[in-house]
Amino acid sequence: MTENITSTLAKFIAEKILKQANKIINPDEALISSGLIDSFSLMDLALFVEDTFNVRIEDTELNAQTFDNLSQLTEVIAARM
Repeated sequence: MTENITSTLAKFIAEKILKQANKIINPDEALISSGLIDSFSLMDLALFVEDTFNVRIEDTELNAQTFDNLSQLTEVIAARM
């Protein structure tokens, strides 16, 4: 199940946020701290997560500790499903 979550997230980030459909995002690749995604994109990602996986993301969680890589984010989503 977690592999599906990770691949869904990676596809969304590559296609909708980065506008690079063929970009491969590794599960441990830094997203926020590396500057790959910015704060506006972070909000888009949070809304996508809530809508797609039917989980709630608190405003206080919109940071590099929760969202900095796909592995971290996948763990949060899986724990709440």
